[in-house]
Amino acid sequence: MNLYEYQAKRLFAKYGIPIPQGDVAKTPEEAKAVAEKLGGRVIVKSQVHTGGRGKAGGVKLADDAADAAAKAKEILGLDIKGHVTRTVLIDELAPGGIEQEIYLAILIDRAAKKPMIMASYEGGMDIEEVAATQPEKIFKVWVDPSVGLKGYQATYIASGMGLPKELWKEFGKLLANLYTCFMGSDAELAEINPLVITGEGHLMALDGKVTIDDSALYRQPELAAMEDKEVIPASELKAAEAGVSFIQLDGNIGCMVNGAGLAMTTMDIIQLFGGSPANFLDIGGGADAAKVTTALEIILSDPKVKAVLINIFGGITRGDEVAKGIVAALDAIDTDVPMILRLAGTNAKEGLEILAGANLPTAETLSDAARKAIAAAA
Repeated sequence: MNLYEYQAKRLFAKYGIPIPQGDVAKTPEEAKAVAEKLGGRVIVKSQVHTGGRGKAGGVKLADDAADAAAKAKEILGLDIKGHVTRTVLIDELAPGGIEQEIYLAILIDRAAKKPMIMASYEGGMDIEEVAATQPEKIFKVWVDPSVGLKGYQATYIASGMGLPKELWKEFGKLLANLYTCFMGSDAELAEINPLVITGEGHLMALDGKVTIDDSALYRQPELAAMEDKEVIPASELKAAEAGVSFIQLDGNIGCMVNGAGLAMTTMDIIQLFGGSPANFLDIGGGADAAKVTTALEIILSDPKVKAVLINIFGGITRGDEVAKGIVAALDAIDTDVPMILRLAGTNAKEGLEILAGANLPTAETLSDAARKAIAAAA
């Protein structure tokens, strides 16, 4: 789950990380009121779950409250990479201006199985370019979660990236707070870009990005409550309520599979033979009629879907029970979208007999199923 910038920065502040004063607005009038409270020049920032806001016109300086209202009017409703701006953040400018922009992030390194700190003295919008062209300017430190962040690690990063020595102590405290925030929030990513040295000679987080591990939301109720469900596709909300893992994609072949690994393989095989999957959908270990019906309704709600490939491997779940669920589901759904079914594993023979009795087209192998689905979608 991604937090908006304003949510991330409020979370940072809770852990003692300095942020600018500011507040959100949903109308130009609200933006004007916030700017008046801040009493001077402000920055108006689109709140969307994507990067590149500045280059897309989603971040603008305003000279006063009236200008803040005008800038908010320009940004509200702005589409940035498919994300429509419904809220703006009005922030004060960094006290005394900005002397230097720094990149700082903590993320999970899955290969190392531990948190990794990344930092660079070349922060700002083009950190990706720095990583690609000047990787030596990005410093990395891995933290053993059983031991925690050590002071010498903060010193190593501060020294390595050339941070002025008078700020090492302040940086060490800020980094320790960010690590505590990262661990305490069950985050997958906690990023400050930019972390700036202000004209007054102090560090301040001018932007923030936090991604929370979905699997840990049950123990983070305050953070879970921050999720903006209005931007989540209705199909994904319905899938979550039904206990189905679903992600909508851009193709025309719907996929219903049991098991995440099998789902990924199914999508890969479809693309290998020249097709394009319309979704990732994992119904999990059970495949009763109710869950299969919901899964198919979700897939078929996408008008781009021209065929559906159902790929089920019976492990603990028996193939004949799966087949019964599929037949019952298709009886309950009125559709002319062609279905291609592939069933393997426990009681697959019995399951295939049930599918044949219902005159449902089947395939012996996944490759055969993919080819048939692609042909049906053409």
